[in-house]
Amino acid sequence: MLYLAILMKNNSTDFDFWYAVNNTEIVVSPKRHIETFGNTMINYHLVCELMDDTGKVRVREGRMQALRPQIITPSTYANTMLDGFGDEAHKYMEWLKKHEDSVRVLRYGYTLKKEAFSEQVITDTLDAVMERVKEDVSSKQDPFAAVIKGVDEPWDVCLVKLFWKVIESSAGSNIRELQERHMFEMKDGIPLGIREDIEKAFLAAQSNPSMIKPLGKFLQDNAVFDQYQDRFFRLVQGR
Repeated sequence: MLYLAILMKNNSTDFDFWYAVNNTEIVVSPKRHIETFGNTMINYHLVCELMDDTGKVRVREGRMQALRPQIITPSTYANTMLDGFGDEAHKYMEWLKKHEDSVRVLRYGYTLKKEAFSEQVITDTLDAVMERVKEDVSSKQDPFAAVIKGVDEPWDVCLVKLFWKVIESSAGSNIRELQERHMFEMKDGIPLGIREDIEKAFLAAQSNPSMIKPLGKFLQDNAVFDQYQDRFFRLVQGR
């Protein structure tokens, strides 16, 4: 264990990563949780003090699109996430598979929207700039606005930390709203929410042949390709 710790300490990439994580503070969190049935646009304001230039602060503004949370089954999770894990982890996952009706697993993802990105360097103290940014965000009353105090490099790690904090505050509401719509109810071993996504993917592939390959991957990722393979290959042959 000590040997591994030394390796991580000597790896500059790992050091930069943990430095950024430990020096990131979510000053203002979005007031609303991630949308359960659609994508969510989070407007971030990242304030960082320049390390090599005293008295200068960089303010980055942009958009982070949180993708609609997707239901995944424990079986799917086991197929994609347990490489390299030991026997006990596999036994636990087998238990989860047997109790899929009561297990709730969501997959979250995000993209950064480049077209909304801007940055400026201000000559002032970090605290003074932070207060002005907070006042500006507060005046706009944007329920999806976030203010972060972070590091100038690697600054994108600060956004990843923001994303995980938003997930933590959203997951309970997302699961509750999906339950209210019965999206976790199982039919032939597949939750209703996944079945709806599969139908949407087939419709998209029928009208756009370039979506056939993503459809096949989606079926495989959700461990349901065998159930849909006849329909899938009819679609391929039809094209």
